[in-house]
Amino acid sequence: MTTPKLPEAKFVQSNGIRMAVYEQGTGMPVVFSHGFPELAYSWRHQLPAVAAAGYRAIAPDQRGYGLTDRPAAIEDYDIKHLTGDLIGMLDALGIQKAVFCGHDWGGIVTWAMPLLHPDRVAGVIGVNTPFLPRAPMDPIELMRLAYGEEMYIVYFQKPGEADRVLAADTGKTFRFFMRKGGPTLEEFERRPASERNLALVRALQTSEADWQGEVLLNEEELRFFVDTFTRTGFTGGINWYRNFTRNWQAMEGIEQKVNVPCLMVMAENDIVLRPAMADGMEKYCPDLEKHLIRNCGHWTQQEHPEELNKVIIAWLKKRFG
Repeated sequence: MTTPKLPEAKFVQSNGIRMAVYEQGTGMPVVFSHGFPELAYSWRHQLPAVAAAGYRAIAPDQRGYGLTDRPAAIEDYDIKHLTGDLIGMLDALGIQKAVFCGHDWGGIVTWAMPLLHPDRVAGVIGVNTPFLPRAPMDPIELMRLAYGEEMYIVYFQKPGEADRVLAADTGKTFRFFMRKGGPTLEEFERRPASERNLALVRALQTSEADWQGEVLLNEEELRFFVDTFTRTGFTGGINWYRNFTRNWQAMEGIEQKVNVPCLMVMAENDIVLRPAMADGMEKYCPDLEKHLIRNCGHWTQQEHPEELNKVIIAWLKKRFG
């Protein structure tokens, strides 16, 4: 498959930062929110397809990533800042309402948009990331109890540690994370509990010869990610994880109901964001459609871009014309 080129970045002032934005097409705005360790570039297959279908496709490098500013303070990466950045971007682009599509951490931001800014959201698309209602206790403590100290999100809470490990060999980091054809979810579940604790940083430090699957990206794509993160480091993105507790506190008292049309796209073999995590979403998202992409791991928009594009565009046309 030919690697699409992103449009030239434009820069807007949003919520106190300078933000790089890539957009293509005209019509109903659709904002694509990336996860970790990613960039607007992760949506390179979606922007031209959604634009060609008659929509204004928009993907920012989000706070801490790529060509967008990277504030120093950890608390500057909480959910109010992250959603506020997207609102500021809409304001700068002259947009009142948009559909928001998010993957991985970008999905957490996307699902928070209609809770914190309901007047600016026309619809929500979750890619792998389901709507998760506010937890009954601090989510970091829940993850620590379930998986232990080496679970990657728990490990990320230690300032500077994971940042240094991931930046020590950026090429190896991306060859580790951006893979396809690893264990299926069924195979993963048969492993001993000690191998299912999501200790991804420890796994990164093992020999590449022991890794399953193959690198998802071609040489050009891999170079784009590696060159960018070699320049920026990983701290900005990891700081999103360091706000799980703060976000949990900030969302207290906010009704857990998404009152706009919703699409949930699940990937059959995502071992972190499992399809079963979307069970029961209907309680919180009354207007919900679901779609499962088979034989797909975590990086859905890059692993099965054509199928994802078809699902997104069909839903957009059905719900928004």
